[in-house]
Amino acid sequence: MRPFAAPAADRATAPDPSGVVLPRHVAIIMDGNGRWAKKRLLPRVAGHRQGVEAVRRVARAARTLGIEVLTLYAFSSENWRRPEEEVSDLMGLLRLFIRSDLDELIRDNVRLRVIGDYRRFSPDLVRLIDDAVARTAVNSGPILVIALNYGAQAEIASVARRLAEQARDGMLDPASINEAMFEHELETRDLPPLDLLIRTSGEVRLSNFLLWQAAYAELLFVDTLWPEFDADTFADAIATFGQRQRRFGGL
Repeated sequence: MRPFAAPAADRATAPDPSGVVLPRHVAIIMDGNGRWAKKRLLPRVAGHRQGVEAVRRVARAARTLGIEVLTLYAFSSENWRRPEEEVSDLMGLLRLFIRSDLDELIRDNVRLRVIGDYRRFSPDLVRLIDDAVARTAVNSGPILVIALNYGAQAEIASVARRLAEQARDGMLDPASINEAMFEHELETRDLPPLDLLIRTSGEVRLSNFLLWQAAYAELLFVDTLWPEFDADTFADAIATFGQRQRRFGGL
């Protein structure tokens, strides 16, 4: 069994050299690509292409600021409901991003991680993802986590099934199951606790993203459409986080 980490409330965020408190782990629901394109009378794929540019800007800004982990909601388990052409475009952009940006991630000592059931993707894309993760695994710098075919409810249900199977097989006393045990079956188990979750485009919901992990995260909803999100907008979000008073249920 994996060793348990300290509960999220016991872990501190990291101050930068100026004394500003930085979140260790930031997650973003990247919303608004379609609306950005619609406002410009462009096809939705044009919005997704600009969204990829925003990914590059924000990932670089996170590294510059010293954020340890950046998790991006790239493709949800519900996104399969979109038109087949749009799904195909998204898969193509993912391929392009990996092929064009992998060398930069390696050069910048970034570890690439993927959460979600991405093995539902086409075999060639799965191989591409696996290769990118493997090639960055030795890096010791910041972590870029991409959520692909991810759904938080499915993640939680999967953990519940595994623990139930262990209890059924006599490997686990059901009375011993606690929050720490559950957390260490999640896909994010070896990452710092989620400190800040940002959603762009003015929508105010979590959309089945990191529901367990967001229990004590600071939530920030901004009106900016994702293709317009840049390093300055990201820095403003980090500054807003630094002004929050985090009590984790205490006084």
